[in-house]
Amino acid sequence: MDNPVTPREAGRPGPRRRDRHGRGMRGPIAPPQVPLAASRADLFADLVQDSVERLERRWPQLADIDFQVLEVPRLDGAGQSWNDEAVPLGGTVPARDGGRGRVVVYRRPVEIRTKGRDERAALVHEVVVEQVAELLGLTPETVDPRYGED
Repeated sequence: MDNPVTPREAGRPGPRRRDRHGRGMRGPIAPPQVPLAASRADLFADLVQDSVERLERRWPQLADIDFQVLEVPRLDGAGQSWNDEAVPLGGTVPARDGGRGRVVVYRRPVEIRTKGRDERAALVHEVVVEQVAELLGLTPETVDPRYGED
């Protein structure tokens, strides 16, 4: 009887197609293009970007400002300690020496203060508007006429 299948060499296992329990190889839960695969940090950065794009239609000079998302606020100097004041939700760094101004939004303090995506998006927009207003020397109502409306 002729057997067209040649046996594998001893000691050299072939490629694994299944794990030892027969359930298949483990892989990602969802493909990268599905929203489930996006991290919380990515989703938060998208909220900040949406808010910035909304404001850029009215204020084209925002193209000269960098927007950044950090996890938590940092202490600025050595030997400083936390005080009893509220944790900031955002901050600004004015332009210096020909550099660009910067608006920073702190992700964890904003997430802790919100319950759902809609509430988080509204708070992110408020923080971005307040920080842009501070950087431009305007009132938040001037930057976004709908500021403070629910």
